[in-house]
Amino acid sequence: MFTGIIEAIGEIKRVEQQQGDVRLTVATNDLNLSDAQLGDSIAVNGVCLTAIELSEKQFVADVSNETLSATTMADIKAGSPVNLECALQAQTRLGGHMVSGHVDGVGRILERKPDARSVRFTFEMPAEISRYVAQKGSICIDGISLTVNTVDDVSFSVNIVPHTLEMTTLGRRNVGDAVNLEVDVIARYLERLMLGQSTTEPTVDYKALLEKNGFMS
Repeated sequence: MFTGIIEAIGEIKRVEQQQGDVRLTVATNDLNLSDAQLGDSIAVNGVCLTAIELSEKQFVADVSNETLSATTMADIKAGSPVNLECALQAQTRLGGHMVSGHVDGVGRILERKPDARSVRFTFEMPAEISRYVAQKGSICIDGISLTVNTVDDVSFSVNIVPHTLEMTTLGRRNVGDAVNLEVDVIARYLERLMLGQSTTEPTVDYKALLEKNGFMS
């Protein structure tokens, strides 16, 4: 698990094709790996990867075909900057929200404009995850824990303060760029608990479901 508070901006040093999938070597720069061990999880642009090799300033991880197909990892290249976060410990301050590192979909930047000292980004999102995104709720973008300002059926907006622009890769992002999106894990499990076996049905009447469970009258 992670918090979505980025600890360092790293750099992809090497992308190796490995019989159909990929092995990454990631330079960690200022990321503290002093207590990291082989097999530990490290979030790279919000994607939970397992360290199979470790040194003081870099680690190596394999990326499966499933991850390549469901995230922006398929487009990553040597030299690409990436957001890094080590897995949280029990005594870690939970400054963001609970982040699993399991990406729900790929979004795209529709708009970037100044908003006083901040920058307001509008992101397009896949239709299948839009129901999990709520105004003033949490969302993880490329591993960054953020608060949703506005949301509609196909897009949402966030405000990025100067510190986050400086300390993450969002400051370098432009209109058209693809990003990894992870919705609040509570929303996913709440839906599963409420729907039960009906999650296998091709369509779900959410209004009827809410009425049945006492959320609407």
